[in-house]
Amino acid sequence: MTTRPPVTAPDKVTTTESAPAETGLQAGLKNRHLSMIAIGGVIGAGLFVGSGSGIAAAGPGILVSYALVGALVVLVMRMLGEMAAANPTSGSFSAYADRALGRWAGFSIGWLYWFFWVVVLAVEATAGAKILESWIPGVPQWAWALIVMIVLTVSNLASVASYGEFEFWFAGIKVVAIAAFIGVGLLAVFGILPGTHSDTAGLSNLTAHGGFLPNGPGKILTGVLMVVFSFMGSEIVTLAAGESEDPQRAVTKATNSVIWRIGVFYLGSIFIVLTLLPWNSPAITKDGSYVAALDSLGIAHAGQVMNFIVLTSVLSCLNSGLYTASRMAFSLGRRGDAPAAFGRTKRQGVPQTAILASVVFGFVAVFFNYAWPDTVFLFLLNSSGAIALFVWLVICFSQLRMRRIIQAEAPEKLVVRMWLFPYLTWATIALIVFVLGYMLTDTASGGGRDQVVLSTLVAAGVVAFALLRNRLSPKKDPAEAITSP
Repeated sequence: MTTRPPVTAPDKVTTTESAPAETGLQAGLKNRHLSMIAIGGVIGAGLFVGSGSGIAAAGPGILVSYALVGALVVLVMRMLGEMAAANPTSGSFSAYADRALGRWAGFSIGWLYWFFWVVVLAVEATAGAKILESWIPGVPQWAWALIVMIVLTVSNLASVASYGEFEFWFAGIKVVAIAAFIGVGLLAVFGILPGTHSDTAGLSNLTAHGGFLPNGPGKILTGVLMVVFSFMGSEIVTLAAGESEDPQRAVTKATNSVIWRIGVFYLGSIFIVLTLLPWNSPAITKDGSYVAALDSLGIAHAGQVMNFIVLTSVLSCLNSGLYTASRMAFSLGRRGDAPAAFGRTKRQGVPQTAILASVVFGFVAVFFNYAWPDTVFLFLLNSSGAIALFVWLVICFSQLRMRRIIQAEAPEKLVVRMWLFPYLTWATIALIVFVLGYMLTDTASGGGRDQVVLSTLVAAGVVAFALLRNRLSPKKDPAEAITSP
């Protein structure tokens, strides 16, 4: 496609006068890319892989768990959308925290978020490699992980349009698959699906096997802990918007559509699973909720079809994870909170050093996963496990401050507004804190308590380093400081 000029609008990014033109990101993402990134961002591989354990724990009540977490994500995205529509930037919430809460906050949450995604790279590369090895066992699993990482790294290095095109098709497959699953499921539930017959399908499955809450209402919260991290990724569209043709429109559209996206893809598909099979069917945990649901209808090769869809979701998450980590590193570099090389781009507008640094850490994490899965890699997983909730907390506190800044300096930029401000913002903060507190009651090895404790220790270390760094070097490189909104 035709290369567009760098994004240098003064209300988005401030660059130093000496910075050459090629050091800026370029608007290479089309509106169709942003639309599919926004839709695909809320459909993680965790929806396909992890939903079975949530159903087994909470029964049909898992729908309430998904609804609660979905509502939380909608509120957080509304707050982030308010700030991003007023000031689209590659640093997204890290840059807003920098402006609203202080340099230490932008530095800390930026690096924690980068750490979260580079660990995700290893998780997703390994998950994809397992599926590929099952299809072609002649290639060892580690080699598949290496191949997948290299292919997507080359794609991201080529141009942002390459990332957008890959993600467009990856996300498109996920969307079509879930839409087809919901359509087929509804026909089966009402007994009008041609060529199939199910003795287990029916709305009665929601209450017939011990009631809607067969294990008690407390399991709704257990379900919340199991599903909350499958929603991580919704915020990617606000990072990508800075490289789109019309950032404000893209953010506004993504923010306004997040309710139906979560309602259809999460609540809709889980509802279908629960109506096709009894919640306590052993197949749900043995084969996975979606495979079990399709098998119950006698659909041939359901397992392989679902493996392909899961692989697509894994590759989508891996692709977006590499993009997201590199753009956050780029933003940190532009603000002087990371090596300056991270904040430079090559001629195509791609932050090459930031991408390579992110993928190198991803390769190291993959190695740890194979060499020391129960020690070093388990520590990485647990120490990044609660960072998603920390990010959402920072978004909330940043929005409390940024709303007043924007109102004072440029109220016309409030094209997206958080509902019932500031009451819903504070309610969201309280809900996130409650979830973090409830995680402490999960004492299983590698469970919620381990994740909260280790993630908090890592976060405290990063914040302490940021505060010390601020004290020793108070002046800030304005390369990507947010200007007055």
